[in-house]
Amino acid sequence: MTIRLLVALTLAFTVGHSVVAAPTGYFDFTTGTVLETGDTWVSAGKRYRLYGLQSCLRGTSYTDVRGNRRDCGDASIAVLAAFVKDTSPACAPVAERTDMTFAVCYALVGGQRLDLAMMIIAKGYGFASLDSAGIPIYAAYAVAEQNARVARRGLWQFDDVQHPAIVLSRAARNPGVSP
Repeated sequence: MTIRLLVALTLAFTVGHSVVAAPTGYFDFTTGTVLETGDTWVSAGKRYRLYGLQSCLRGTSYTDVRGNRRDCGDASIAVLAAFVKDTSPACAPVAERTDMTFAVCYALVGGQRLDLAMMIIAKGYGFASLDSAGIPIYAAYAVAEQNARVARRGLWQFDDVQHPAIVLSRAARNPGVSP
């Protein structure tokens, strides 16, 4: 190989990487993070959560098409991991608490910038987060959830899937009883 070709290949590789790097104010959501749930992860010692998304709770279950009981929380983690691996999203912090940073994330899919939480909810593998009054944090997510439910996409295809808001509400009314 000539030096000119080597320089051209190196430049092309470098330019390609700078295009896919997270823009200023964003950070890469990489597969090297530790997923705690289908909406929360730890990266470089910091906890993050997808803003407006509620995943299935660990310990809640659904019955699959073969009649097997499956942990809904595990399904949520698997779906988030697959989306992250397949789309390499970039995220931006939108709110912080002392123990967690809430983030919005987007992925480039087919040349379009798509909201990661919206993709998960629209495919039926996530739910719109609700505030303490039971109102959706982001109305568009609630609409996507309802559309997925009606179309029986993702987890909604299983008759016994439990909406996490209902499970959490019951737990709040009955302290000491785990979801």
